[in-house]
This record gives sequence, structure tokens and C-alpha cells, in this order.
Amino acid sequence: MTSSVISSVTSTVYGHPRQGPNRELKKAVEGYWKGRVSAQDLHRTAARLRGANLQQLADAGLHEVPTGDFSYYDHVLDTSVMVGAIPVRHRAAVQQDALDGYFAMARGAQDVLPLEMTKWFDTNYHYLVPELGPYTVFRADAGKQVGEFTEARALGLIARPVLLGPVTYLLLAKPAPGVAPDFEPLTLLDRLLPVYAQVLAELCAAGAEWVQLDEPALVQDRTPAELNAAARAYRDLGALMERPKLLVASYFDRLGEALPVLAKAPVDGLAMDFTGPAAGNLEDLAAVGGLPGKRLVAGVVDGRNIWINDFEKSLATLGTLLALADRVDVSASCSLLHVPLDVTTERDIDPQIARWLAFARQKTTETVILARGLARGTDAIAAELAANRAALASRAASALTHDPAVRARTAAVTGTDARRPQPYPERAVAQRTHLGLPLLPTTTIGSFPQTGELRAARAELRAGRIGQDAYEGRIEAEVREVIAFQEKAGIDVLVHGEPERNDMVQYFAEQLTGYLATRHGWVQSYGTRYVRPPILAGDISRPEPMTLRWTRYAQSLTDRPVKGMLTGPVTMLAWSFVRDDQPLGETARQVALALRDEVNDLEEAGTSVIQVDEPALRETLPLRSSGRAAYLAWATEAFRLTTSGVRPGTQIHTHMCYAEFGDILRAIDDLDADVISLEAARSHMQVAGELATAGYPREVGPGVYDIHSPRVPGVDEAADLLHKGLLAIPAERLWVNPDCGLKTRGWPETRQSLENLVAAARRVRTEVDAAGA
Repeated sequence: MTSSVISSVTSTVYGHPRQGPNRELKKAVEGYWKGRVSAQDLHRTAARLRGANLQQLADAGLHEVPTGDFSYYDHVLDTSVMVGAIPVRHRAAVQQDALDGYFAMARGAQDVLPLEMTKWFDTNYHYLVPELGPYTVFRADAGKQVGEFTEARALGLIARPVLLGPVTYLLLAKPAPGVAPDFEPLTLLDRLLPVYAQVLAELCAAGAEWVQLDEPALVQDRTPAELNAAARAYRDLGALMERPKLLVASYFDRLGEALPVLAKAPVDGLAMDFTGPAAGNLEDLAAVGGLPGKRLVAGVVDGRNIWINDFEKSLATLGTLLALADRVDVSASCSLLHVPLDVTTERDIDPQIARWLAFARQKTTETVILARGLARGTDAIAAELAANRAALASRAASALTHDPAVRARTAAVTGTDARRPQPYPERAVAQRTHLGLPLLPTTTIGSFPQTGELRAARAELRAGRIGQDAYEGRIEAEVREVIAFQEKAGIDVLVHGEPERNDMVQYFAEQLTGYLATRHGWVQSYGTRYVRPPILAGDISRPEPMTLRWTRYAQSLTDRPVKGMLTGPVTMLAWSFVRDDQPLGETARQVALALRDEVNDLEEAGTSVIQVDEPALRETLPLRSSGRAAYLAWATEAFRLTTSGVRPGTQIHTHMCYAEFGDILRAIDDLDADVISLEAARSHMQVAGELATAGYPREVGPGVYDIHSPRVPGVDEAADLLHKGLLAIPAERLWVNPDCGLKTRGWPETRQSLENLVAAARRVRTEVDAAGA
């Protein structure tokens, strides 16, 4: 490629982080919810952030910028608004005030439940699940899409609107409440396509040359009927007379059997991922004869992880692709929504290590460099190639990435190390005798509200305005308040509330070797909830206990059992930017052994209930079934390796939330936890029935309090959910708890909700006792 010149190569990305450099969007939206920011000011802030994003992308050298990817809460919810799929219970609110109605769909109101929320494929981003039924009437509302495209045009930019594709939208949807559970939303495709046709026509009239339609659901295993639906959708959309050029985008994995369908469709281009598990798209594309007559947008810069690109490897891939399509453009593999904004703001990371990292802005630059190298030859990027080689070599040779003691310990692990010697029935008897809990015991998931005072105390400690002793005094006061409240409310198994923790992964990462923490590396999880995933850069070990001090202190304040709270090894990986230079299973084993030390220390200190949260177990499940058995084998082994060193009377809990659990029920059983708590309130106890059908034999706490909504569930509502749970799970194996931790909630709603939860448990407990008598 040294002397080749290809004038038509351009660079682009699929999407960009929404929050702003200082999370301005989060602050504006939450200010609006609290009445401190007007709707007009919120819209102004959003417009300013969109303009700044677009200008930054253009200034970086992108030839074509995406529009429509910006959202106040969630792009799938935005799609529901675009096609008019407003749930019946929200229509009045939407008609009265579109913005308030939008947020009511996302968060609920006191008397109206929100839409269900779950994970976006195998990421930690959450989307709002569309609710559809045979009565659904779609209506086009392209105002947002056309307006944001027009903003980009006004800046003089070449813009490409990005829409969620119709097939993926329907495949992500669920039957609305009251609709038969076997209803298939995909049967609404013929009703939905005219709405998409109208939106495309409006974008075309506004001047859009290209429109991107995202179809990530097509990288999953799909039935012949689903593939036929995709073929029909793009046959019909491709045949429209008034339309822009259509670019169908996929990401996160290889297209597989969907690739021939899209390659033959009368669309103008495909955008494909060529990173990680999707690298197989290169071979698959060659096998179908390439994309003659079509544009290929090649995602060779990993949009989900933060390691720098290997320029030589990417240029080799791009060079091969030049023979497979009429036009090859360069892109990140997916929206940059999944990575932080800018690594140059991270002053606490060693500059030598920072050279290994690329956040959204750096990935944009990488995309531009690769496009220039592809278009003009490698001589045009000789300096960039040299710097890239040096940074990659620095990482490979670093002592951070190889700790001989850690590797020797993981190599010595045997199969018996990952199994508790006593079967569950024997453990259950020992635990019931030891703990003496009532029927339908109540507990919470772990965290209590993180008040402004707590966050301020952490900031003051970091800034040196208070010392460690003063900081710990504030934490002690918070733990005392949390314990006192739980005792007064009547909760049976207590937690210390985690006031000392900034995040359930970051807190542990900061105390383990091999991890790097960021100061400004915010990534959207859902709505206005942003997290800072740590960077798992090297071999992992635990220098000293991480949770013992606060668990022991909390237990000293009460005679009731206090749970030790840990984040499990799979979630430690999934909610970090994980190293890509060794198999994930090897990294998971390192983390598991570090956590095993913590579990054993907690037990030795007298902790009888230890919860090891694994909310990401389902999230990290490979999108294609061919990779799932191997993943679940190392993932469940890592959990058991963490927890299997305890005595039979020590009760091991785990927790999962906001995911589709049906695909991993056997794996949930294989974790061999004594108690599992799961999200169930928004999904109306669906998971309880799934566990019962699968014959799950252990104790279960399906949530009766949706903590991602500000509404307070009443006693009757919680009791009704418990009654549904009892239809599937016997009372002696049913726990009562919220869906998830309470970190994001306020104290007033938390107090009332938990008091209602305890009252509901006592009511149903009395009913069960009476029925037994």
C-alpha cells in the first residue's frame, strides 16, 4: 500500500458519547426532573452539546458525521416515539406534554409503570423495551431525526442520519401487558415499514444523501422466518422511489447467515464490524463474493474497548476489503457511546500507559489516520505508524501485564477448588439452623442512597481538605444510620449500605493490582446514570482486605446478620475495559482468586451471609450460540472459585438484574449459590416462572420494588407481586427484596418503599402461615 492512492476513501463513525465533557446532559436532565431547569433550557443545552459533538468530529477530520444518535434518555425509546409506539398507559401524558411523557415512559410516574428496561445486546448499556401488540398502530414522527440532521447541515457538514432498523426494533420488542405472551412483534413488520418509508422520505426531502439503518439483531442466531423478514424489509425499503441511499449497519459480532440476505438486498451499502468476534466477517464477506456495486463501511477501530488500534493489522484488513466492494470507507466498529470521551483528561494515569489507550476522541483520530493511510498509502502516515508500533511494543513488554506469582497461582487451580464439598440440601439445613430466619425473609441488594454529603466527603478526601480519620467518621455515621433504619423497618438480613463505595466495580478495582482507574472516564449505563469503568490492564491480585473493615463495623452495631458485599469476577470483567492480550477466562480466574481471599477473610471475621453479585453474567453471554458453552464454563467456574472455600453454614447469595435470564437458567443453577436475587418487578415476576419451569432448586428473591423508577410501590402492589412469586417458588425458598441496589434513589422514597416491602412480606407471611395451619 506504500504507493497506492485511492481518492474515494472516507472516514466516519456510527455515533458519539452524548453526555458532554462534564456530563452536562446528565445535569440538565436531572435539573429538569427536579424543576430547577426549564424545558427550554434543557433543549438549549442539548442543542449546544450536539453542535459541539458534530464540530469536534468534523475538526478531527471525519468526512461524514452521524446525526440522530443523540438522546435525552435512550435511542430505542426515541425510535418508539419516531414510529408512534406509545403504550396506552402513557398516551395521555405524551399528549399533554411530549417531554414529560417521554420521561414517564422511561422512569414511570407514581401511578404509571415505566417501560421495561434491559441490556443492549452484550453491553452494559440499557434500553427501554418497546411494548407492542396486535392493536398497535404506528405513526411517523420524524421531527427529531430531521431536526438533528438539519442542525448538522447548518454547520456545513456532510451528515448521515442514523436510525434503529425496523427488524431489530421489532426483535427487541415484547408483547404489551395484556397481550398473549406468544405474540411475536415481528408480525407487525408490514405495518411498520410504511412508517419507515415516510421517515426516509422526509429525511430525503431535507437533503440527506445517506441514511444508516442499524440492524445489530441480525448478528445473532436468527430463524429462517426472521431472515426472510429482513429480506422483505430491505426489498421494500430499497424499492422506494423517494429515499436516500441506504446503509445497513451491524456490529458486535459476525453477520453469519444474515450476510447473504443483506448482500443481495437492494440497498446501497453495508456497515460491518471487523473487530473481536466480528473479525470473521472478513472471511464471510469473501465467501459471498463481496459487495459488488455497494459501499462498505469497515469498522476496524474497536468501538467498545479502550486499547489503541493496531494500525498495521487494520490496514491489512482494509487492503483485503478493497477487493470486495466498490467503495471501502473506514469507521469505528460501533457507536462510540460505549467508551469514554477523551483520554487526555486523565492526569492520574502514567503517560507511558496512557499511550496504550484510545477513548472516543482518540478513536475518531485513529479512524481518520487509517482512512488517510488507505487512500494515500502508508508513506502518508509513516510517523503515526512508527508511534503506534512503539506504543504496542511498550504495552507488550510492560511488567504490569505479567506477574509470575499470579500466573503460578492460577495454573495451580484444580477442579475441586471450584466446588463446595457439601451439596445444597445439606448446606440449606445448616444455614437455616445457623441464621434462624423467618419465612419470606426480607433483605436489600446492598447499596443505600448515595447522598450529596457522601459524594462531597469523597471529593474533599481526594482534594486533601479532610483527612482519612474525618472521612471514616462520616462513613461510620452513615453506616449507623443505615443499620438503625433497617432494624426499625424490620428487615431480616441487613447490609451496611456501601457509603464508602463510588461504584460496585471501581471500588474493588482501585484496591486490586493490575487495574487502572479513571477520573473522567464516564460511560452511559442508562438514562442519566453514568459509570466510570476501570481499565483491567495487567495481572490481578489482592494486596490486602477490601471490605472487611466496614462489614465488621456494621455487624458490631446489630444482632441481625449483615451481608458481606462483593462484586463477582464476571461482572468485574464485563464492567471494566478488559485486557485483550489473553483469554477472558484466564483473566476471570485471576480475579476470582483475588475475591476468594476476600470471601474467606469475611467468613473468618464472622460474616455468615456473603453476597457476590453477578449482574453481568447474562449480559456477557456471546451473541451467537456457538460461543456460549465455552463462555459459561469459565464464567460459572470463576464464580464457584470465588465462593467455594466457605463452610456449609455460610450462606452465599448472588444478584442479577435487568437482563433476559431464560438463556442462562442452567448456568444460574451451575453457580451453586444458596440464594439468588433477580429483577422481577418491571417484568411482572416472569423470571420466577422461568426458574420454576427449569426446576431451579435453591432459594430465590425476585424483586418486588423497581428501584430504577422514582415511584413508591404500595403494600398491595408488593404483596400482589409476592403472590405471583409464590405461584412458582415455594414460600420456604422465597425471599423478599428490591430489584437492585438503592444507590441512585433518595432517602424519603427508599424509607417508604422498604417499609411497604416489609409490610407486604409480613402480610403474605401471615397468609402462608394461616394456609399451612
